Amino acid sequence: MPSWLKNQMMRAFHEKNCYQIKLLNQCWYFYRKKHC
Repeated sequence: MPSWLKNQMMRAFHEKNCYQIKLLNQCWYFYRKKHC
């Protein structure tokens, strides 16, 4: 997982931002699908 995504995730979890967490999960899913 790229460091920028990890940082965003940590911030989203810290703020308990459910919308952002869902968004980042989707980003990570598509990112992985594209690069694998």
